[in-house]
Amino acid sequence: MQVFDTVVIGAGVSGLTAARLLAQAGQRVVVLEARDRIGGRTWSHRADGYVADRGASWIHGIDDNPLADVVSAFGMRTAEFTVGSYQPDGRPIAYYGPTGERLDDDAVQRFADDIRHFDEHLAAAVDASESHGTYQEAIETALAGLAWDVDRAERVREFLLHRSEEQYGVWAGDLAARGLDDDVIFGDEVVFPDGFDELAENLADGLDVRLEHVVTRIAWTPDGVTVSTDQGEFMAARATVTVPIGVLKSGDFVFEPPLPEKHARAISGFEMNNFEKVFLRFPTKFWDDEVYAIRQQGEAGKWWHSWYDLTALDGVPTLLTFAAGPSAIETRSWSADQIADSVLEALRGVYGDQVDVPHQVLITNWQDDPYSRGSYAYMKPGAGADDHDLLATPIEGVLHIAGEATWTEDPATVTAALRSGHRAAQNILGRELPFGALTEALT
Repeated sequence: MQVFDTVVIGAGVSGLTAARLLAQAGQRVVVLEARDRIGGRTWSHRADGYVADRGASWIHGIDDNPLADVVSAFGMRTAEFTVGSYQPDGRPIAYYGPTGERLDDDAVQRFADDIRHFDEHLAAAVDASESHGTYQEAIETALAGLAWDVDRAERVREFLLHRSEEQYGVWAGDLAARGLDDDVIFGDEVVFPDGFDELAENLADGLDVRLEHVVTRIAWTPDGVTVSTDQGEFMAARATVTVPIGVLKSGDFVFEPPLPEKHARAISGFEMNNFEKVFLRFPTKFWDDEVYAIRQQGEAGKWWHSWYDLTALDGVPTLLTFAAGPSAIETRSWSADQIADSVLEALRGVYGDQVDVPHQVLITNWQDDPYSRGSYAYMKPGAGADDHDLLATPIEGVLHIAGEATWTEDPATVTAALRSGHRAAQNILGRELPFGALTEALT
């Protein structure tokens, strides 16, 4: 049996961040990863010169963001793409009304102003909501207070419902009223033309990472842990656990004895979402020029309502859309051809016969991934925002849970994963650590 100071479970950004900082401090660290690759939910597809991020794509706001500093220090190439947080405007967006006409600039401005005005009322409705209140209930409360006409209210309502789906991959009626409280962006958003998983490659450099080690059990006492995998056992003074909420709740990952009640309660307040990406690469560009995104309002946009123009990343005409929330659930068993046909039919509602046949389609399948069981976590009604940090509270000094779901300010992001791994390392070492150390070579 192999013995270490710390066993880190999960080679995503959170686990690799913790492991790198601990190794730099002189600890004997091993990272156990169930998959045959590192990166977790940062996973970039590369084929025929094409790069597409299957998982995380954006840094949502680069101002005062340690993740932005880290990727810059690693020399990773970025491109500004500030529409990843479902903003109503701020960057050029082509809006199409319920009957298929493109809205002029004045109509878009009025709509965006409505969203901003509504958000002020929504914030008050969220603050006044009960603990088991839903985001949908808060939307309806805010709309009722405005007394807008039916069409005006419906355009805003559908925008907010789509925001819930695109931001958290969940129907608004299943999301806690405060589930989008963290939705504040500071500065530009950026994406990664060369693939976001370069971050994991850089963080893993020099670490002892064991791939295809599926952890099934963590036996723990105040004196240490024994981690059981399908390839043997590992002993250590402590473990840092960075697996997704879906794995923690699966029953295939066992703590012995069980986690303390407060941690178990916090885990129960989260659920993994239903969120998939659909990339379509075309021989020619048939959509609007000089826009970041295309959005369809009304019933025609119930499922496929937003397309993002990724052409600038590599020069090949490419649109990205999302199967998010209800559409991801409904299409989960569909073939790639069925999903592509459905998306193309929606596009024809906007562009008619101009819509070309894509020469490449890529569709993700995080819902069926046994090592994530969804794309990221969302907060269920009844859960509290402090459950994120509560989940990360060290247990007897030997168990440290980290990952995107354990950071309160901006959960469900790579920034949250990085920060949570950094926090776990600080808790273990008992001192503050600079983020800049992550880009230093291991000695």
